[in-house]
Amino acid sequence: MPEAPYPNPPPALPRPPSTARERTQLEAFLVLRRNPLELWGPAAYQRDVLYGRFLGREQIMLNDPDAIRHVLVANNENYGRNIGTKRVLQPVLGSGLFLAEGAAWRHQRRTVAPALAPRTMPILARHVVLATEEAETELDRVAGGRPVELLPHLQRLALTVAGRSMFSLEMAEFGAGMRALLMRYARRYAQPGFLDLLLPASVRSPLDIGRAAFRAEWLRFVDGLIDARERQAERAPAERPPRDLFDLLAAARDPETGAGFSRAQLRDEVATLIIAGHETTAATLFWACYAAAKLPEHQERIAEEAAAADLSPGNAAAALKGLRYTRAHVDETLRLYPPAFLIVREALGPDTIAGRRIAPGTVVSVSPWVLHRHRRRWRNPDGFDPARFLPGAPPPDRYAYMPFGAGPRVCVGAQFALTEATLVLARLLRAFRIELFGSGTVVPRGFVTTQPDRPVRFLLTRRAH
Repeated sequence: MPEAPYPNPPPALPRPPSTARERTQLEAFLVLRRNPLELWGPAAYQRDVLYGRFLGREQIMLNDPDAIRHVLVANNENYGRNIGTKRVLQPVLGSGLFLAEGAAWRHQRRTVAPALAPRTMPILARHVVLATEEAETELDRVAGGRPVELLPHLQRLALTVAGRSMFSLEMAEFGAGMRALLMRYARRYAQPGFLDLLLPASVRSPLDIGRAAFRAEWLRFVDGLIDARERQAERAPAERPPRDLFDLLAAARDPETGAGFSRAQLRDEVATLIIAGHETTAATLFWACYAAAKLPEHQERIAEEAAAADLSPGNAAAALKGLRYTRAHVDETLRLYPPAFLIVREALGPDTIAGRRIAPGTVVSVSPWVLHRHRRRWRNPDGFDPARFLPGAPPPDRYAYMPFGAGPRVCVGAQFALTEATLVLARLLRAFRIELFGSGTVVPRGFVTTQPDRPVRFLLTRRAH
């Protein structure tokens, strides 16, 4: 249960409108296409388990930590990705770690995990700070008292970090092409269509035809990225330590079988890591900056903390432990605006959840968006309060706060994402005072990740040091 109410509740930030009226199947589908974050009415934020039917299939939504643990941990082998998720993500992620299942997933997880272990964080932190220094210079150039749409800059920054840390490649050559491809896919194919949800996996939907054509184009692009990296490696000394995640992945062997990745597998892992690694972090950074602009007292506290830290490339990893408030601000951002707003699984066999028998084919969902705002799990759940995550605060239940998922399939790059978001936010707010420009409400929209529903402009003012 949440603690007693705040004597002075922290302010709430924007959220989508909701309705208490039960929607028809058609209305629910249209809302799903427009903005999935509007799907859930007040009951979803108050009940532990919700039951329903959608397109003729049983649906269960879980907000109870014990039930969530059962599905994602204790009996996770009984719950696979649902067909809608596979149709939408397979063209860009292939059979990489995010979508793989069974023995293939276990092999990939064992092979990829060491490349993102804590011992690699100093290398990655250096890449983060160097890229952020360049982003600061660019923002200095384009701002100059003029309003700046910050999200594209954050996306380019996160993509630069991903390119350098994963491939030691400058993404100027590839970044624009990758963003154009991904944006085209997002506009045309990333929202599930009616037949995507209704047809069995063995039957292609109309959108699947376009997705297949995109897949071929996308594979050519990723192959070009890998070819460029391999040409670069040919010019490097034969004996040298690994420089990046690509080196680690290419050399990685499953500790149980000794098997490495084939070229096709490596391609899918590269696509998974670079897309997941930059899109989700950019979204988190946008909302962290938005919250800082809306709440200047939080912004100033981060700026003071960052000013006292040595955030140079060589010391960034060591400085992280002193960025306690900045990290708490990131954690609270991930609570209110989790990039992965919905986790969907399908029961492969019969089971019992929260005392109720379920049949194979039942769709089981956990929404971090709802769970993180649940009235029974959090006090003042819509209020932005980093103090929830400061040292000494009671930690939230492990299965009530899960911005990176939970269980065996928890995001393998979670530590990297937190490191990057904390360092970038500290550097940006140390360099600039950030204010919102213009009026109008910004509504979060579930569009692959949690995005603003419109372009948002900020005024950036250089801080005196």
